[in-house]
Amino acid sequence: MQAFLKGASISTKPPPTKDRGVTATARSSGENKKAKPVPWVEKYRPKCVDEVAFQEEVVAVLKKSLEGADLPNLLFYGPPGTGKTSTILAAARELFGPELFRLRVLELNASDERGIQVVREKVKNFAQLTVSGSRSDGKPCPPFKIVILDEADSMTSAAQAALRRTMEKESKTTRFCLICNYVSRIIEPLTSRCSKFRFKPLSDKIQQQRLLDIADKEHVKISNEGIAYLVQVSEGDLRKAITFLQSATRLTGGKEVTEKVITDIAGDLINEGHAATQLVNQLHDVVVENDNLSDKQKSIITEKLAEVDKCLADGADEHLQLISLCATVMQQLTQNC
Repeated sequence: MQAFLKGASISTKPPPTKDRGVTATARSSGENKKAKPVPWVEKYRPKCVDEVAFQEEVVAVLKKSLEGADLPNLLFYGPPGTGKTSTILAAARELFGPELFRLRVLELNASDERGIQVVREKVKNFAQLTVSGSRSDGKPCPPFKIVILDEADSMTSAAQAALRRTMEKESKTTRFCLICNYVSRIIEPLTSRCSKFRFKPLSDKIQQQRLLDIADKEHVKISNEGIAYLVQVSEGDLRKAITFLQSATRLTGGKEVTEKVITDIAGDLINEGHAATQLVNQLHDVVVENDNLSDKQKSIITEKLAEVDKCLADGADEHLQLISLCATVMQQLTQNC
């Protein structure tokens, strides 16, 4: 196993004082302090629908909906880091403006809060709130609220069923946007009530352009080869690539970001706290490109990789899955001895 993997790069503000006499002093000293650092993922998140990259079909349909100040229930699905959450947040900002955005939008991460109680309490209570207020810029404001359920494919079937009833009852005042990676895990009564949009994996060129733009704005020293390698280890996930770039920049302290630094940031194995799925994805590339394995051996190992990936997505134990995977790999490798 070690011989097989040898040479392969597998990386798995201060509170205001009440004393009026020192208010001016506090304000001036506060201005001299550096602003609180913001994750680049949030700093460079699209602020309007037009800024969403490489999802022309989704943007075109949403822009037509925004022109009429109306929106259907939505279902966004596709790989992580392709702009699903950013798109609906940008659309909501365009609909409600910055003043009403926080009052009209409820965002929940369904993988953390996915039980039926959350649907019955948080979602239902928010959906029943009366819509009021108008935009200060005079633009029309739609008479509804938006509930965003991220990672909705992690919700239990009972919670999805309860959500269906809430969608039916509150259809006049609330629009729902479900975001998921696997649309097959959303029950049919929900999918049939939503306009479905598939988000395509971002091309390497689009990712490289966005990363180079961020690197230029943040004065990061990194070569085109480094950007290309960053895209490779991020596996099409732009959010992950931006996070890696920011982490690598902090690690180097202003020096050039090299491939070695990116590899160190991307991580190693599970014992160091990194996801097993990362190892599975990168091991797949190593197997496919290895000339010492026959087509049959490659097919057996990649089939096992697919099985392990599915089990991990379903919440299986990472250590057990990796042990099972390594056993299959070792079995195939010994046939070459």
